[in-house]
Amino acid sequence: MSTLAVIGLGTMGLGIVQTYAAAGFRVLATDSFATARDSAIDRLRAGLAARVAAGKMAQADLEALVSRITIVPGPEAMGAAELIIEAVVEQIEVKRALFASLEAVIAPDAVLATNTSSLRVAAMAEGLQHPERLLGLHFFNPAPVMKLVELVAHPGTNAAALRAAQRLTEAAGKTVITCPDRPGFIVNRCARPFYGEALALLEAGHSAADIDAAMQAAGYRLGPFALIDLIGADINLAATESLSEAMNGHPRYHVFDALRRQVASGNLGRKTGRGFLFPDPTAAQPQHAAAIVSRIEATLANEAAWLLSEGGTTPDGIDTALKLGLNFPRGPFEIIANRGGSLRTELAALDAAAPPHLRGRYHPAPLLAGN
Repeated sequence: MSTLAVIGLGTMGLGIVQTYAAAGFRVLATDSFATARDSAIDRLRAGLAARVAAGKMAQADLEALVSRITIVPGPEAMGAAELIIEAVVEQIEVKRALFASLEAVIAPDAVLATNTSSLRVAAMAEGLQHPERLLGLHFFNPAPVMKLVELVAHPGTNAAALRAAQRLTEAAGKTVITCPDRPGFIVNRCARPFYGEALALLEAGHSAADIDAAMQAAGYRLGPFALIDLIGADINLAATESLSEAMNGHPRYHVFDALRRQVASGNLGRKTGRGFLFPDPTAAQPQHAAAIVSRIEATLANEAAWLLSEGGTTPDGIDTALKLGLNFPRGPFEIIANRGGSLRTELAALDAAAPPHLRGRYHPAPLLAGN
């Protein structure tokens, strides 16, 4: 069985280690902090103990999984790996230095992968001796549970590296969706209207409880504010600001004052005990639920159509990514197929009524402009 490697043993990195080891791969793992290396196996065992206790996993399977993991002192011990995934801090200089050091020890045909959720893969490739073997493998948290992995190719990534990464990751039970090396990739970019349009509705006088109740009644497992509370308003704000900056402040990625105020208040969601909605119970479906859902889904569809127009992905890929990555009941192109020309009409009405700071937010993508 192939040998893989993971660098970074925080929650995400350790989850990636577990994912591949559970599938039968040998995994070399390390972290720059000795405490993270020394505690990794104990943390992994503790995380799986509940499954064993519930009869969902045999103790022998846990032991077999652990036996396939070797904690090594550092990247210099990863020469045997054919795929090396970094899950370290989101700082491009740190990642560049790490990949440069790996090039000195790995095989010529080994593949380098970054788990970044926000940095351009092409920027990480700059200065590498073999940039063609670098790509993105963006896992979602918790990595052992979430089925989606975004496979990101920068313009110079070679086809053999992409095939190898996809083959190994699909063998670990994941659904791998190819996406372009653009800000937010697929999920984090196309999800912005789910949060952003909810905040626009809040700004217009709707309550967070009504907005979430409407979306849940339409089949969404969590409403946008419950999802912000789960993720953390501070994390959501950082992702929104990062994408807004990367997209030159376009109003489709507007950072709403209500989100900034929520973070400033310290009520960040579940982790602080109070958020936009948490811990209040779910509200009853409001009378205007259909209009709320229609507006949010129109902006979701429009963002996906804009991404499609830029190339590097497919309607099916985008739909699958959002359904697996965010548990959406339907993808944006399924919405487009169901609603057709009414989306163009709704976007035009939203554009006409938009306040100055949102002017241009609802301009339709070419696909929708023709519907």
